[in-house]
Amino acid sequence: MSNETLSDDAIKFAYWVPNVSGGLVVSKIEQRTDWGYDYNRKLAVLAENNGFEYALSQVRYMASYGAEYQHESTSFSLALLLATQRLKVIAAIHPGLWHPGVFAKLGATADHLSSGRFAVNVVSGWFKGEFTALGESWLEHDERYRRSEEFIRALRGIWTEDHFSLAGDFYRIRDFSLKPKPLQSPHPEIFQGGNSTAARKMAGRVSDWYFMNGNSLAGLKEQIDEVSAHAVAAGRKVRFGVNGFILARDTEAEAHDVLHEIIRQADKAAVEGFGAAVKQAGKAAPDGKGMWQNSNFEDLVQYNDGFRTGLVGTPEQVAQRIVALKSLGVNLVLGGFLHYLEEVEYFGKRVLPLVRELEGSRQTVAA
Repeated sequence: MSNETLSDDAIKFAYWVPNVSGGLVVSKIEQRTDWGYDYNRKLAVLAENNGFEYALSQVRYMASYGAEYQHESTSFSLALLLATQRLKVIAAIHPGLWHPGVFAKLGATADHLSSGRFAVNVVSGWFKGEFTALGESWLEHDERYRRSEEFIRALRGIWTEDHFSLAGDFYRIRDFSLKPKPLQSPHPEIFQGGNSTAARKMAGRVSDWYFMNGNSLAGLKEQIDEVSAHAVAAGRKVRFGVNGFILARDTEAEAHDVLHEIIRQADKAAVEGFGAAVKQAGKAAPDGKGMWQNSNFEDLVQYNDGFRTGLVGTPEQVAQRIVALKSLGVNLVLGGFLHYLEEVEYFGKRVLPLVRELEGSRQTVAA
């Protein structure tokens, strides 16, 4: 189905761009996925022709935790935009390593070059080692989110106003006019993640989209309800995306066998190193609700708790789970895959039509 024919109410699909080596699971299992550009260009075209509307380029700067090599996210995103026609590409960035005015300029140019398909995911940061290795300050948890919120306010202001000024705690901008402005109105979409109270309040106040790590239906509903309440208090509306590792196979047994094998062959040292880093960052949240705080070893084999979303089984089972997510208020599923080319196409041919059928039948019943 062409992305252009979707209703606004239809659940949307994104995929994690494998611009980082090691694939989407920290496991020694075979992954027929490559982090290079030629593979990713082919994947992007395949994805937009199989119902995917968004792609998210990862941001990592140094070799670590199973990600030995990485391509930089903004340049890689632009390359994928130029290789496609409809796909929207979200570049993940760290405010601590970018000035909002410089990024606003890059984003406006990318938006023009792609005819209005550029987006950004503002990452407040979990990897202290990257910041200290680059000689940059590592802020306390809630301060990182304060900086991200100020970054987004600056970004939105530069993208939408002339003679923009901001006297902030982290950024000071004086009478700055960006021309040309981005093509998208009012501006390119702004995504963010985070599980803590600080992240949730920030999403309600300034972000267009709130990304959630994989979780149970109850856990996801709790986040959606809280962020939505913050957004209503700010006179805004936020949309929601959830991370999920998708293992759709012809039989339920085959899907669960693959999941079992991924975990059995987990790279123990890399998983434990990653887990220690992210839990350190999450524990810094004053309320103890930081990301990954409830993640066990098996959850961390997939970087963003993707197994917990439950997208494992037959095409019918995965489609039913996706529609259950939609009923909670999820607007977008951000999928990771083991063997990208084969499985993105399988998803588009076998799972996505079932999702659309289920959506249609539910709309008919509601009417």
